[in-house]
Amino acid sequence: MASEPTIHSATAQVFSETRCTLGEGPLWHPTRRQLFWFDILEKRLLSVAGGKEIIWQFDDCVSAAGWVDETTLIMASARALWRFDIESGARTHLIDLEADQPLTRSNDGRADPWGGFWIGTMGYNAEFGLGAIYRYYRGELRQLVANQTITNAICFAPDKSCAYFTDTKTGKIMRQPLAAEDGWPIGAPSVFIDLSGEDFGPDGAIVDAEGRFWNAQWGASRVAVYTPTGELTEIYSVPTAQASCPALGGESLSYLFITTAADGLDDPAAGKTYSIQTTAKGQREHRVIL
Repeated sequence: MASEPTIHSATAQVFSETRCTLGEGPLWHPTRRQLFWFDILEKRLLSVAGGKEIIWQFDDCVSAAGWVDETTLIMASARALWRFDIESGARTHLIDLEADQPLTRSNDGRADPWGGFWIGTMGYNAEFGLGAIYRYYRGELRQLVANQTITNAICFAPDKSCAYFTDTKTGKIMRQPLAAEDGWPIGAPSVFIDLSGEDFGPDGAIVDAEGRFWNAQWGASRVAVYTPTGELTEIYSVPTAQASCPALGGESLSYLFITTAADGLDDPAAGKTYSIQTTAKGQREHRVIL
């Protein structure tokens, strides 16, 4: 019989007061020691440096990033992947992403251990089955998973054995075995955690250095932590319902950052970005090779 999860009582601190309509994609840049995150629907990238908040505004939805070097990110927008210069704010087109599909935009994404970048798409109105998951690797963009509605929870085991992802609409978090030599999927995915019977949805996720799976749960006001075998062991409370994605960062990779969304909520706490001190240790985010 599974034991009851530990519910952490530490109060989440406000890391950023800026209320995001749809906060997403927090990325702890390991060499800059700086958090980046997105407000997808307001078309902006946000960060904090030197105690001051920085906002880059775009004319299209932006949603996810990976780090390339000290001053460069790979960034996903509604129609493309871009090389983004942090210092100048300039971006350079890398490759189209569903450029011929006006009903979709990018959503969740993350770098993999081989230097690739996985990115999911979805309909602007979460149209059923309109999204997909892709991998950008050494200049090639290849579709991996089709017929997704709300792509989320893209992350990777520290032993490089598998990737995780979910379609929030189904509530099932999937585990996809990966080839050791180059990280391409091998075989079919299997269900890792089934949350289809819950009244909340699995959203963004990360895997820590011990292989534990941390999942922001939309509608549940929490980040839930699962063992590598899928057992719920810890819960970190978030002071608003729509937790969207976690990141582990800070000097020791032990600060839990959580983006949230104000969309549809009359809640002054909604949309802010939060942090919680933990005793965990995150994985260093993988570097994308362009």
